[in-house]
Amino acid sequence: MIPEDAKALAAFARHLDSERGLSKHTLRAYTSELERLAELPECVRSGGLDRIDALTVRSYLASFHRTHKPSTRNRRLAALRSFFRFRVRGGERVADPTDGLPGPKAGLRLPSPLSAEDCERLVEVEEADRTPRLAIRDRALFELLYGTGLRVGELASLRVRDWDAHRRELRVFGKGRKERVVPVPAKARQALVDWLALREPKGLLAQALFTNARGGALSDRGVRVILRRRMRVAGIARPASPHTLRHSYATHLLDADVDLRAIQELLGHERLSTTQRYTHVSAERLARIYRQAHPRAKGP
Repeated sequence: MIPEDAKALAAFARHLDSERGLSKHTLRAYTSELERLAELPECVRSGGLDRIDALTVRSYLASFHRTHKPSTRNRRLAALRSFFRFRVRGGERVADPTDGLPGPKAGLRLPSPLSAEDCERLVEVEEADRTPRLAIRDRALFELLYGTGLRVGELASLRVRDWDAHRRELRVFGKGRKERVVPVPAKARQALVDWLALREPKGLLAQALFTNARGGALSDRGVRVILRRRMRVAGIARPASPHTLRHSYATHLLDADVDLRAIQELLGHERLSTTQRYTHVSAERLARIYRQAHPRAKGP
C-alpha cells in the first residue's frame, strides 16, 4: 500500500466514526476491504486508490463471484462505494469507479426465531456453576435481549444513565448513532433492578450497564459466549446468536397482532421493508402448523 492510500484510509475511518457513527465492526469491515484493494499490485501500479480505474475495481469485485455469497459481495461493494463517494465529495477523485455498478441479487433471507417456549427456557434456566451475582446479571441480560429486541451491540453499549426507572424505558443508540427509546417489560425491569442492586461500583452513570466478572464493560463477544453456554444448559440444540432473540422478539410481537410500524419503531429499522421480513416468517409458520395439524392438509 502506498503512503497516500494509508492517509486516505485514515481520513475515511475518521469520517465513518465521527460523521456516520457506524459501529466498530462495520468500520473494521469497510477499512479492511479497502486495504485489500489498495494492496493489489494493479492498484499500486495505477498510483493508488485515488487513481484506480473502474475496470480494475470491477475485476476485483468479479473475482469473488464464485467464492462468496451475494450478501458478502454486496457488503464488499458497499464498502468500496462508500469510500469512493467520500473521495469524490472531497475532490480527490473526479468520478466514482463503482457508479452504476449493480450489486448481486441476494435471495430473501428469512429470520429463524426461537419458539416462545425456548425463549422462556433460555431466560429462566438456572446454571448451577454460576455465582449469584453473575446469575442475576445473566438473567437481566437475556430478559432485556428478548424483552426489548435490542441488537447485541446496542446492549453492550448501554450505560447506567440510559436506564430511566421512572419512565420504565431505555435510551438506546442504534446504527448510525440514531437514538430511540425502548419500553422495558415488567420481568426485564425487575431483573434489571436486581442486577443494579449488585452491580459494582454503584452510582457511576457513565459506566457500562453490564459488566464482566472482572468489573470491566461486558463486550458483545462476551454476551455471545454466555449465550452459547446458556443454550447448552437449557437443552436447546439448535444454533442461535443474540440476534436470534431479536428475531424472536419481533416475530412473537407480530404473532400477537402488534402493528408492523410499531415493531419497526421498537427495532429501530430505518425502512419498513426490513421489518416486513417477519411477515414472511409468520406466514411460513402458520403454513407449517396447518400442514402438521389439519387432517386435509396431508397428501402424497
